[in-house]
Amino acid sequence: MVFPAIACNLDPDLIQTALPLFETEKVAALEWSFDAVFSSEPLPNWFHELIQVYSKGERLIGHGVFFSLFSGKWLPEQSEWLQNLKRYCQIYQFDHITEHFGFMTGADFHKGAPLSIPYNQSTLAIGRDRLLRISQACNCPVGLENLAFSYSLDEVKRHGAFLNELLEPVNGFIILDLHNVFCQLHNFDLDAKDLRALYPLERVREIHISGGSWEFTRIQPEKPVRRDTHDDSVPKAVFDLLKDVLPCCPNLKYVVMEQLGTALHTQAQRDAYRADFYTMERILTQAQPKIPAKNNFVPPVLPPLGNPIEDLALFEQQRILSNILENALDYQGALNQSLLANSDWDIEHWNPAMLETAVAIARKWKNGW
Repeated sequence: MVFPAIACNLDPDLIQTALPLFETEKVAALEWSFDAVFSSEPLPNWFHELIQVYSKGERLIGHGVFFSLFSGKWLPEQSEWLQNLKRYCQIYQFDHITEHFGFMTGADFHKGAPLSIPYNQSTLAIGRDRLLRISQACNCPVGLENLAFSYSLDEVKRHGAFLNELLEPVNGFIILDLHNVFCQLHNFDLDAKDLRALYPLERVREIHISGGSWEFTRIQPEKPVRRDTHDDSVPKAVFDLLKDVLPCCPNLKYVVMEQLGTALHTQAQRDAYRADFYTMERILTQAQPKIPAKNNFVPPVLPPLGNPIEDLALFEQQRILSNILENALDYQGALNQSLLANSDWDIEHWNPAMLETAVAIARKWKNGW
C-alpha cells in the first residue's frame, strides 16, 4: 500500500489549510522537517501531540534540510545535528529519515541554499561517510532526495547513478521529487522517459510532489528557469509524472505533497492545496495493485565509525564558490580565475542561465532560511 502524506511543519497557515484533511483522516502519513525546530524548542503541546499520533501509528517520516551532506570539512554543526537527531529518535518513532543532496552555500554551510557538488571519488566517500553516521544516529532506513538544481546536462544525466552508489552501503533509498524532475526536464530540454531510465527506481521509497516558480534570467530571457520553490500549486505535468512513474517503483511506500505556508494566505490558495491533495489521493487509489515491497531498506548492522572523512581541498573550493556566488560582481570571471577552473567542478561547461540562477539563489538565502 502507498500512503498519501503531506509535509507538515510548525507553520500556522499550513496547519490551518490542512486541518480539514486531518479531521477527515485523509492524511495517512506525515513528513516533518525535524531540524527546522532545533532552535525553537520546546515544541508547542498541540504540535507535539500531532507528531506523536503519527509516530505511534508508525507513519511519521523525518526530512532533514540543514545537515549539508557534502561539506568537505566535518563541522561542529553536523555533530550537533546528529545529536539532535538521535535525541528526537528517542522521543518519536520515525519510519525513515531523509536528507537533501548537495552542500549548503554560506560561510558556515548551515545558511543558504543546497547546491550540487562534483561527482567524483572524494565526494562519494564523504557522502557515504555522512549517510553511515545518519544511519547510526537514527537506526532506521535512510534516504536522499534527488536534486532540483544542476549546472549542466552531464550532471543531470549522472545524478541517478551517483545516488545509487551513495546509498548502497546503508541499503538506502531515494526520495524521487517529481517537481525536481520537472525542473530538470524543462531546464535541460529532456524527455521524461529518457530521464526516468537514468534513475534506479527500485530504490524509490518516497515520492514528493509540489509546485514551484519561474526564474527569468538576463542571459536567457526567452526561456525562464524552473525552480523548486514550493510556493504554488502542483502543475498538471507533475501529476502526469506521478501517474507514469508509479508502476515503475516496486518499493514505494509514501507520496508526499509539499507546499510552504507562505503560499497559503488566501482562501483560493487553501482550496487549491486541498484539491491537489485529493488529486494525489485519487491517483494513488486508481494505481494498479502491486506486490509487497521486496526491500524495506533496513540498514545493515554497522561497526563503530572512525573519524569523519574530510577533503580540505574540496572544502576550500566550496568556500570559494559560495563567496563568488554570494558576492562577486563578475561571477563568471571570478570562477574562471579560481581554484575551480579546470577541476572536477567542470565550470567550463556550466549552463550560463543555471549559473545566473545559482547566484540569485545564493544571494537570496546567504543569511539563512
